[in-house]
Amino acid sequence: MNLDYFIAFGTLLMLELILGVDNIVFITIMTERLPAHLRQRVRNLGIGLAVLNRIALVFSVSWLLSWKEPFVEYQGVSLSCNDLIFIVGGAFLLFKGIKELWAWVVPIETPPHQFFAGQVGTVILQIIAVDVVFSLDSLIIAASLTQDITILAGVIISSSVILMLMANKVQAVITRHPGLKVLALLFLIVLGALLIVEGLGLNIDKHYVYSALAFGLLLELCHILISRQPSSRRVAGQYF
Repeated sequence: MNLDYFIAFGTLLMLELILGVDNIVFITIMTERLPAHLRQRVRNLGIGLAVLNRIALVFSVSWLLSWKEPFVEYQGVSLSCNDLIFIVGGAFLLFKGIKELWAWVVPIETPPHQFFAGQVGTVILQIIAVDVVFSLDSLIIAASLTQDITILAGVIISSSVILMLMANKVQAVITRHPGLKVLALLFLIVLGALLIVEGLGLNIDKHYVYSALAFGLLLELCHILISRQPSSRRVAGQYF
């Protein structure tokens, strides 16, 4: 193994970790409504199956790159498999984000036995499907940078293990601070809309969207820090 191998591995690993944060947020929200003793097991199983699915895609690198080739062109508008996946995946995220936000605002009590009837399997399938949508861009970018199967597979496995370890902390933080959950759901809704727009071939500068979300996160962090202060100190601070 030469230096180029480690440089490529490190670069792609960093890319996977950065782009994988969205995935972890979605998985956290999906598993939060499951019984506490099932969350980590279902989450790890879903991520594990998603990893196998992504490795299978890696072995079809040339096929993966061809997804950006348009197969439908009409009056200057073209669609590729990549575009369709973004549109369908974005619509799913948009629907799921709105549904979860509504369920959080207007909670509905669900009997425990209903979780075992089918929701566990549904959550696992959703994790796998959304993982494909979230990882499609990073896989195509990675495949365009290198076609070394060992590097691609190693990066996918390593990043998935790291994100799996991060998931517990992310879920604990979101559960402890409801405002962060609302912000995460709004992030999924916005991300779903962006995927649909991107799939339709429209270009929107994502920096504005991410800046707004970052500002919202900063406000929520300030609220968390203020709420941790003793009430006497907060009241005293009002006079200055």
